[in-house]
Amino acid sequence: MDPFFKQLGDAVLERWKRENFSLTKFPGIARAALEERAPAEHVDLPALVCEFLLDDTQPFQTDSGFGQPELVAYSDARFYIQLLFWMEGTTAIHQHEFSGAFHVMSGSSIHAIYAFENARTVTPYFRIGDVRMKHIELLETGRTVPIISGPRSIHSLFHLDTPSVTVVVRTQHDPGTGPQFNYLPPHIALDPVFSDPLMMRRRQLLDVLEQTENPTYADLVLKMIATLDFERGFYVLQNCRRHLQNLGPWEPTLRVFVKRHGTLAAGVAATLEEEARRDAIKGLRGMVTEPEHRFFLALLMNAPTRADLLALVAQRFPDEAPVEIVLRWAEELAEVSEYGITILDASFPETLEIAGEAQPELFLAALKHFMKGGKKLPPAMSALPAAAVKELRTAFADSSLRVLVV
Repeated sequence: MDPFFKQLGDAVLERWKRENFSLTKFPGIARAALEERAPAEHVDLPALVCEFLLDDTQPFQTDSGFGQPELVAYSDARFYIQLLFWMEGTTAIHQHEFSGAFHVMSGSSIHAIYAFENARTVTPYFRIGDVRMKHIELLETGRTVPIISGPRSIHSLFHLDTPSVTVVVRTQHDPGTGPQFNYLPPHIALDPVFSDPLMMRRRQLLDVLEQTENPTYADLVLKMIATLDFERGFYVLQNCRRHLQNLGPWEPTLRVFVKRHGTLAAGVAATLEEEARRDAIKGLRGMVTEPEHRFFLALLMNAPTRADLLALVAQRFPDEAPVEIVLRWAEELAEVSEYGITILDASFPETLEIAGEAQPELFLAALKHFMKGGKKLPPAMSALPAAAVKELRTAFADSSLRVLVV
């Protein structure tokens, strides 16, 4: 066992014991201990890794799949200390069934904090309501953040550096604070641990029909949606959305779901659309290695407004105008081919009859114009009719760059 974490754990245990192991006191105790002797300043990470690999006298390790990987550095019957390595980690928006504090030992993250308002229980494992972002911030190495169990501490992390390492001082389990919901903005909360074996097998069978291009796929999905309860119907829509959109009958299937479940289903379309947007950005992240570009993708996924995004850019890069930084990233990420220009997943509209060699300048000028606002068009756009300007805006608004132009 690493001696630093042995001392840290013993200090937490002694302080918590003096508070009669109060769960409400634990986040403050954990945070104070992490801030007083910050792991970022006192732990030699390469030495710790070497010791963990070569010394068998380690605390009991869990079989958790959280982290890439998770190392348990201290274990007590009531709490433990874990190190979470993140290589490509982007956590779901989630709450916890435990309390404590986490500390950024290496790397940095975009940290978003949420509330779930107007909650309505559909089943014990599924709720609808309004997922609202309360705050977004950049966590640099050395920051410590408390964790409160239950819905008062809903958050997500987009880890920016490879690897990022967080130290978590956490209770084993806080009774009465589950399920540990994940949240799909803007309207859904679900228990990711809940197992519905019949639904799992049905989704797998639908995947077989999709992969074999079975002609009855769309009709079967429509019949399922017309008869299933809300929770199972949602999971079918979630599983089948992309293929139904490719086939064509997505909107009719969604209308059948809404007709069956009424106002309960009002937020489902927006939730599935937002999930698709986030998945697209996660997919782009797998192809982007430049740290600044990964930071940009994190902001595109999480920042609720252009102002929030630019404020975080200014925090990380205080010596340059944030709008100019974003435009530089957009230009660096642009790809030009015989078919035109794309910036991430925003493509120059094919309907505009603009010569290929003129498209890059025009597309970047349009992005700059929409970001900065104002009614007067820049010279590169001055000859365009209003309909063409609208198409250019739509190209960005329908992409992962949406937050920059709306």
